[in-house]
Amino acid sequence: MAKMKVAQIAKAGADFEIVEREIPQPGPGHVRIRVQACGVCHSDVLTKEGGWPGLVYPRVPGHEVAGVIDEAGPGVTHWKAGQKVGVGWHGGHDGTCLACRRGDFVNCASSKVTGLSYDGGYQEYMVAPVDAVARMPESLDAAEAAPLMCAGITTFNALRHSGAGRREFRPIPRIRYDLPS
Repeated sequence: MAKMKVAQIAKAGADFEIVEREIPQPGPGHVRIRVQACGVCHSDVLTKEGGWPGLVYPRVPGHEVAGVIDEAGPGVTHWKAGQKVGVGWHGGHDGTCLACRRGDFVNCASSKVTGLSYDGGYQEYMVAPVDAVARMPESLDAAEAAPLMCAGITTFNALRHSGAGRREFRPIPRIRYDLPS
């Protein structure tokens, strides 16, 4: 089988290590993505240090993924090879719990987190559930797009600390015009 390189954490608290693994096959309801870029987020420390309940090692972090679908798993009909996609913090939902039935997928009782619940984007190929995949415009550069896939705080903090700050709101003064009668 074909091999790929991954940056994994072998156990909680361990250093990153570059290893070779077999390129994974997508199962039903999943797609395989050829990763073009993956942002680095502070939340990846949860994987590195074991700060997430039920984390299974070895684990590949990375939830700011931009890439191209390489292969669709069995039963996947709305995603095709060659489509540009991203995968973020929201790594999937069950679609059956009360939150999902209300359309509140982020609060799914069985939610998955990319790079914590399953291997993320610090690898050449990754497999993700179709409900975690977002289409990206072809014109969007993968390296620029990847950080946008974060849950938001990385990009928000960058903007917050950029000096772009809030502008004080000043209402436009009303001008009274006296029209001749």
